Amino acid sequence: MTTTPGVPVDRLALPAHHAWLDAECRRLLAFGTQSALPDGGAAYLDATGRPDPTHGVRTWITARTTHAYSLGVLLGVPGSAPVADAALRGLTGRLRDAEHGGWFHALGPDGVPDRAAGKSCYDHAFVLLAASSAVLAGRPGGTTLLADAADIYLERFWDEAAGRPVDTWDADFTRPDDYRGLNATMHSVEALLAVADAVEVLDAPDAPAVGGGAAAWRNRAARAARFVVELAAAHDGRLPEHFGPDWAPELGLNRNQPDDPFKPYGATPGHGLEWARLLLHVEAAVGADDVLAAAAVRLFDRAVDDGWAADGAEGFVYTTDWDGTPVVRQRMHWVVAEAIAAAAALYRRTGERRFADRYAAWWDYAERHLLDRTGGSWWHELDRHNRPAATVWPGKPDVYHAVQATLLPRLPLAPTLARALREGLLVFSVSADGGWRQA
Repeated sequence: MTTTPGVPVDRLALPAHHAWLDAECRRLLAFGTQSALPDGGAAYLDATGRPDPTHGVRTWITARTTHAYSLGVLLGVPGSAPVADAALRGLTGRLRDAEHGGWFHALGPDGVPDRAAGKSCYDHAFVLLAASSAVLAGRPGGTTLLADAADIYLERFWDEAAGRPVDTWDADFTRPDDYRGLNATMHSVEALLAVADAVEVLDAPDAPAVGGGAAAWRNRAARAARFVVELAAAHDGRLPEHFGPDWAPELGLNRNQPDDPFKPYGATPGHGLEWARLLLHVEAAVGADDVLAAAAVRLFDRAVDDGWAADGAEGFVYTTDWDGTPVVRQRMHWVVAEAIAAAAALYRRTGERRFADRYAAWWDYAERHLLDRTGGSWWHELDRHNRPAATVWPGKPDVYHAVQATLLPRLPLAPTLARALREGLLVFSVSADGGWRQA
């Protein structure tokens, strides 16, 4: 690579930077190896990477661990397969509700299923993602899990008339809750695209298509994505998170509990960034669509304008009010991970240098404040002064967001992560002689 004097280096084009990303990915995967539980499932990890039994066994963490370590298998990282397989056994075993179907939200520290939380779309979307990655990584039980998860998701959560999912059922699947949520919708879009890639690999010409086949799964993702485009236009780039059964926004929900980890009050800049990236993945999967691309830019710009250094210090605030005023000023690691990935995706889509500059600046911030070079992984939460905190996210529960931040900049916008790795699409990857080659 040649550079022009006085012109900033494009970090995303540097093989040495991709080598750094690879090393960081492997460091993160090494941190989480203790999450594998002997009886199946993945533990919630403390700040040192040890299982914290007080948090029980959570389906979403188990599913995200299955996904992350299936990616590790596809990367050829030693030690990934046992973690992926242990987590997968939790999803096919004790976290599965054998009586009523679907997956419990969690098992308590005593191993008893948490029935009060009901059955959530958020959890089931991650099970879909986990199953898709496990299939593409060739993990035992992945294909059966994918078929099961797809059936449950389509039967219980996908609302074909609305073109987006319901959020929660009671534990016995007898009554859906009236609440509708954009968080579960967001992770559904991620999962639906992943399922499409998995079933496209699995489906033989004479086999019945899972859930209607890959095109049907991508169409579901696109329908949900276009709803978000409408929301962004109607709310000046700030996305409502909470809705009633008719999908009318409930902008005041949880005003008295603004730092809820899953249902915070107000707008969440991190989700604006995550949606910006997902809209580009949808576009790449279904075909060029300038409306999706323009909405991605709008969401990104609003999230940055509202969230980045909004109170005078570096970092993204967790939430803002509907005029952009910060509400919860804690800095969450997942927001920076999504900002990095969104900036890389927008740079790839548009070629605009400002996105590459943001990408570089946010990795610099992460290195200064989030990457824990002593204890491992990333601090999951910082206070408004960028000091480690634990008011919303104690410990370092899992490596999902951070691992993806090291991979997405090195991969095309489509296909999704596991299939892209299976097909050898890393922009820069290790060659047989240990050097680096460009794909």
